[in-house]
Amino acid sequence: MSISQIGRSIKASPTLALNEKAAILRQKGDPVIHLGGGEPKSKAPLDAIVAAAAHLNSGEIRYAPADGIPDLKKAIIRYTEENYGRMVAPENVMASGGAKQAIMVALQAIVNPQEEVIFPSPYWVSYPDMVKLCGGIPVPVVPEDGTFYPRIEDIEQRIGSYTKAIIINSPNNPSGAMYSEEFIAAVVELCEKRDIYLIMDDIYHKLIFDGRKQINPLKYSKKPLEESNMILINGVSKAYAMTGFRIGWAVANRKLIEVMTNIQGHQTSGPSVLLQKAAVGALNGIQSGIENLRVTLENNRNIMMARLKSFNGVHVTVPDGTFYCLADFSNYEKSSHKLSAMLIDKVQVLTVPGVEFGMEGHLRLSYCGSVKDITEGIERMKWALDPNSPNELYIGDRKLVRDWS
Repeated sequence: MSISQIGRSIKASPTLALNEKAAILRQKGDPVIHLGGGEPKSKAPLDAIVAAAAHLNSGEIRYAPADGIPDLKKAIIRYTEENYGRMVAPENVMASGGAKQAIMVALQAIVNPQEEVIFPSPYWVSYPDMVKLCGGIPVPVVPEDGTFYPRIEDIEQRIGSYTKAIIINSPNNPSGAMYSEEFIAAVVELCEKRDIYLIMDDIYHKLIFDGRKQINPLKYSKKPLEESNMILINGVSKAYAMTGFRIGWAVANRKLIEVMTNIQGHQTSGPSVLLQKAAVGALNGIQSGIENLRVTLENNRNIMMARLKSFNGVHVTVPDGTFYCLADFSNYEKSSHKLSAMLIDKVQVLTVPGVEFGMEGHLRLSYCGSVKDITEGIERMKWALDPNSPNELYIGDRKLVRDWS
């Protein structure tokens, strides 16, 4: 059987694989704690459910335009004006099957084979493979100072004649780092000066902590949108806790949106009209759920940070936003895959190996679950790793005895 070169180069998504593993273990009745998850546990907004139910009851579940239904475009236009201070036209908007599809279609619209796409490391697991699916070359940029916060000099050093785009995800999955306003302004200026596409993955921009303010990249653009190479990506998955609805969007110049829509039209014919109606309900409805989620996540972050700091030898940068942290466990095990597998095997705690995000020796831990899962999960991890912990641990009625060093 012959498989394409691109097909052979693509790996399974490790985060989706872990979700599947967690579901299988839970179905077996195992007391698994999933600290690798990427979806809030709060329910979808009632306005979204009511809007979807009303459309479902109509029985008119038909094809939708490839770039999104008019009502959703209007809601996205208003969202863009309120959050970015820029009025855009319907022709500047494309709705998609999640922010992930919006990024993928954008890359397919701009990247030629062998062209390069730059993104800071650590990075979301899908960026490298998405670039490879376009025949492009992913170029991760590791900050020279060893932090999770890149400098503009780090980016400039990796730009070459084949550089086509830069992806910025801030606040960042997996580290939770929110890049400085000065850095964002410098990246916008750099991309405009060098005529490089800038993909702003803003999916977490409302989930920020410690009184920080959202950063508006359009504020620093000196070009009107129709002349700009900036592509704004967002969606309802994270802030609205609507991961399973799979609705995202892109905002960009009209010509690019037209090309992206053509591509998406051949891929999926556009997102489900039913789920778009739900997204309209969320965007136009009561917004207090976002702040409730943000406050809950900030509290959960504080609890996880306190528990992690009780470890000897674990180093962690306090997240500025999202619902993840990327903790350095290399003092216990250099291989993040070995460490993650050991924690599943010994204490049934699921984590994501940091190497998948470009950071070996680290684990991505999520604090979007319950406080009980956070505290018990970290307690199990500490018992498994810390030689000074008691020799026995109870998980429910099951007694575990540590027989490894």
